[in-house]
Amino acid sequence: MSDYSVVILGGGPGGYVAAIRAAQLGHKVAVVESTHLGGICLNWGCIPAKALLKNAEVLTTIRDAGKFGVEIAGFSVNWPKVVKRSRDVSLRLTRGVEFLFKKNKIDWIKARGELVNAHTLRAVTEDGGVREVSADFIILATGARPNYFPGMKPDGEHIITSKEALVLKSVPESLAIIGAGAIGVEFAHIYSTFGASVTLVEALPRILPVEDEDISAELTRIFKKRKIGIRTGTGVDHIETGKSGVTLYLQNGDTLEAEKALIAVGVKGNIENIGLEKLQIATDKGRIRSDAFLRTNIENIYAIGDVAGPPWLAHVASAEGITAVEHLSGKNPSAMSYENVPGCTYCQPEIASVGLTEAQAKSAGHEVKIGKFPYRGLGKAMASGDTEGFVKMVYDAKYGELLGCHIIGPEATNLIMEAGIARKLETTHIALLKTIHPHPTLSEALMEATADALGEAIHI
Repeated sequence: MSDYSVVILGGGPGGYVAAIRAAQLGHKVAVVESTHLGGICLNWGCIPAKALLKNAEVLTTIRDAGKFGVEIAGFSVNWPKVVKRSRDVSLRLTRGVEFLFKKNKIDWIKARGELVNAHTLRAVTEDGGVREVSADFIILATGARPNYFPGMKPDGEHIITSKEALVLKSVPESLAIIGAGAIGVEFAHIYSTFGASVTLVEALPRILPVEDEDISAELTRIFKKRKIGIRTGTGVDHIETGKSGVTLYLQNGDTLEAEKALIAVGVKGNIENIGLEKLQIATDKGRIRSDAFLRTNIENIYAIGDVAGPPWLAHVASAEGITAVEHLSGKNPSAMSYENVPGCTYCQPEIASVGLTEAQAKSAGHEVKIGKFPYRGLGKAMASGDTEGFVKMVYDAKYGELLGCHIIGPEATNLIMEAGIARKLETTHIALLKTIHPHPTLSEALMEATADALGEAIHI
């Protein structure tokens, strides 16, 4: 008999969610994780970054308090306390995962794991202790780490990754951020709010290149208004470090100097040193290949989350973990589909999207109806004093299918789920328009943008 029914290598949002679901289904479960439960997301990614973003929001509110009739004579920023709060939030959440493991009788083997064969992992502890753990099923959930290109290798001091950016001892006077995806623009917002002179450098023609072009254009306008530098259409050839900071040599021949450079050009899967080669587990371009139920080419071994490739999102990893466990348990789950995955960027204003962009919809052959509604047309946004941004709805003109929704503005990451559910239920524009929305709320923007697509907008 095996030691466990299911053993999971990695305790991030894919691994720990899979472990809990497996325990719920009656499996004897262990998680092999060498450092801390919660993975990058809870410890060095999503959660601590969002805590810093909240601090930036509070600072902005204080600076703008006079607009609301609240006069604040003076205030100061205690940066070490700002960072400590984010670390404390992460610690509380990881302890929460530990509690859930105990509640569900999941064993945490605090060790580094490596495949020995299709049913065995070798677990090596920090002090060199070795243990072999057998399992009927193994789930690989080893996550990913920050990527970088030649000539810009992080040194942890002058050239940093998002991990170091979360715990800097002080706010740099200037910061160059290479990569203007979600991570890049979030840190641009954080550090510019706290006083750094920030420049974004993006090789592609626009910031947030995976988002709808109208969204990118609006964020560009807002960031430039805030004096955040934006250099698009050029990559970085290499970075040189000196006593006073770094010099970026751009591919267009220009140079850019800053106190620090933050590399935010994506991630790459942790596929090394986990025994894939021994079992000839198939990989492709730095990820483990898996099918729609997350099975690898070895029938009893599954791969989930970032190590299995994009989209590199915590909520995708969790969904994959549940799908994998339910599949190996014979529960006949639906195959994973990535057509309705919401994407969220937590700068200010927030950005969220689901489905196709306008360009993607047209490229796919759809005749589209486009509706847009600005936040400044919402009574709730006006009352809150936060009116930047808009909602954009992309509908199929023939059938009324909601093809995509794109939001830039306050609470975008919460509002996007109305569109996500609408797409899941194959809701038409008429159904969404005729669903009475409460007033005054921000959710009215989705109804109004839908009305605009049909030529029926009331408030614009």
